[in-house]
Amino acid sequence: MMSVPFYVITRRILSLGLLLSVFAAVPQAFAVSPQQLVEIADFSSPVVSPDGMYVAFRVSRASIERNTYDTVWYIQRMDGSSPPQRVGDGGFPLRDSAGIPVPATAVWSPDGRWVYYRARLGGRIDVWRASINGAAAERVTGGDADVRGFALSDDGKVLKYSIGPTREDVAAAEQSEYDHGIHVDRSTPLGQPLFRSGYTEGRPTTQRLGLMFNRIDLTADVPDRWKAIDLASGAVRDLAPSERPPKVLEASDLAKRVPHIWKLARDRKSGRIALVTRTGARAGRPRIELAMLPSRDARHLVKCVAEACVGKRISGVQWRPGTDEVIFTVTPYDRGFAQSIYRWNVDTGAAHLVATSSGLFGGEKRWEPGTCGVSSKALACVTANANRPPRLERVDLQTGARQVLFDPNKALAQDLAKIPTQLLRWTDAKGRTFTGQLYSARRSGNTPPPLFITYYWCIGFVRGGAGDEWPLATMAEQGISTLCINSPSFSPDADKRYSMGQSAVESAVQLLASEGRIDRSKVGMGGLSFGSEVTMWTLIHSDVITAASMASPTTSFMYYLLGSNIGKPFLSLLRTNWQLGAPDKTPAQWQKISPTLNLDKIHAPILMQFPEQEYMFALGYAIPLMLSHRADVYVFPNEPHNKFQPRHKLAVYVRNLDWFRFWLQGYEDPDPTRAAQYAHWRTMRSSMCQEARNTLCDREHSRADGVPSSRPCTSRTFSGRFCRAAAKALKRRS
Repeated sequence: MMSVPFYVITRRILSLGLLLSVFAAVPQAFAVSPQQLVEIADFSSPVVSPDGMYVAFRVSRASIERNTYDTVWYIQRMDGSSPPQRVGDGGFPLRDSAGIPVPATAVWSPDGRWVYYRARLGGRIDVWRASINGAAAERVTGGDADVRGFALSDDGKVLKYSIGPTREDVAAAEQSEYDHGIHVDRSTPLGQPLFRSGYTEGRPTTQRLGLMFNRIDLTADVPDRWKAIDLASGAVRDLAPSERPPKVLEASDLAKRVPHIWKLARDRKSGRIALVTRTGARAGRPRIELAMLPSRDARHLVKCVAEACVGKRISGVQWRPGTDEVIFTVTPYDRGFAQSIYRWNVDTGAAHLVATSSGLFGGEKRWEPGTCGVSSKALACVTANANRPPRLERVDLQTGARQVLFDPNKALAQDLAKIPTQLLRWTDAKGRTFTGQLYSARRSGNTPPPLFITYYWCIGFVRGGAGDEWPLATMAEQGISTLCINSPSFSPDADKRYSMGQSAVESAVQLLASEGRIDRSKVGMGGLSFGSEVTMWTLIHSDVITAASMASPTTSFMYYLLGSNIGKPFLSLLRTNWQLGAPDKTPAQWQKISPTLNLDKIHAPILMQFPEQEYMFALGYAIPLMLSHRADVYVFPNEPHNKFQPRHKLAVYVRNLDWFRFWLQGYEDPDPTRAAQYAHWRTMRSSMCQEARNTLCDREHSRADGVPSSRPCTSRTFSGRFCRAAAKALKRRS
């Protein structure tokens, strides 16, 4: 390893001291506050009326004060000639077991007079309908069981809907387990509280494991019962199996004729099927093709061979009503997943660009793009980009002209416009290309600012990165540049995908530091899920990180122990995804990945803010890191993988902001309610500084021949400024 002069090391250590003895004492003023980012207005996917004149959509907004969400259904004219009309209450937003919102779907009546939707209101889930003029919003279904799904007949006269067990039966089953003891089997979510500790369908429930770690409610295996209601008379009857709505066409239904289908859309009138096939995604070189199947039973596949289709990262398809055209979306990595919309004529083969963006046309989702509402003339899209929160726009399918229909986040957008944002592209030493959204810090003086990095997924309005835990714009405004890096691929080889993430981080730091845009000695990093794993890997295998934050645990012995109760599916996933077996069977791979086996290599302070459903996976390494003053750990009750309670979101935002300002800027907020927090962090810092001082003293007392030196330790002079990350850098270079 190349040696580094001692004065260079000392200079780096002094800069890593972060001016620890100097703290600002002025109140914080935010142009973009953490509260604004939590209480942003989010959209559901819009749905256009049959005549193309109106669009229906739901807007959801968090309330920190009440720790809940307010959702409202709106209807608006597609020509934008009038503001949106509030037509109904959307109820408590439903979420999947990972905490991600379940798509709120609206169904128009054939005559365009009503919009039907599922909502949780008054402690029950029913189908509701709202009139187009907002004059009426009424519950359509009743009964003692929650509605799981519904379909409207083609003539709009009958609503068919499915229900599960009664609410009384669900409560009784949960109470019976509570009274008699919960039997532990392969479906038991070990480690988390077992009685009504997680949210399913918007209410606290007793949960079981479904597929792997996905949570389901205790009675999820109870078969659906289908009913039908005559909308004119209100008469309700049970449906025979033959009367139930037809199953939605899925890729598996066509797998024998067309393998590797990724996305598909069926034209209801003609029966034609537009589809996207994808191969090679796991190897990081996806081959994507757009095609059309004339019918479900057809054997001849019509492929799009136009330049707009070939070799493009096509991510979605739908039919343009009443035409022979398929609308498809391209979402390329090299443009930071900025989307473009095209239309392909399946008869002529011609493909035309409709519109481009610097972000998403389907900006209503956090983990993947959403879907535009479509008519024969225009699209209704939720648009969003790095510094533009979601808003509703009309996109003309012929001209590409864009018109803003509804912008509930306009004030926030104006504040965000003051923060410089750019799509950053760079390559590492191996020539691999990376992209990310960079929020440049507000600078004071000529000193380069610190940098915070989060790695995984940065689409649309980035807000807090994947998992939404770090207020990127606020951090930039407070003097810390922030970079959200998009993972270019997901290799099945754990070493390769983690090393790629590490290289992305190191090469980004190298680039920005070489341009004088950041201070390479003050780099923070944080992540959720895969991003959390890359953060931990980088902490273990690199010295680039000064301070870290993790939103979820990483692969560990405790994860293996608790997961092994699931059986073969878990063990197979562990082998496929991480190349891991039992710890005594694959010790070399565990040595590379496990934080527990690499505690001596973790030298940066870590803030761990974990959900209650997952924190136990981290105890094997979190406890020793806490005991050695290298970690501060918080657990959020009743939270799944993605935290969603507004007060928790705000607490996470604020603590992450405080954490990185403390370690990267030496700043302490004067708010007296945070005094205990800073006292604890100062204790951590003091302990880590002492470790660094001891390391330097050991080095000074040792001669090249291994004989101890009799000279006094001169590092005492700097003992108050050294941190453990500096000692780590020294040890690796000595």
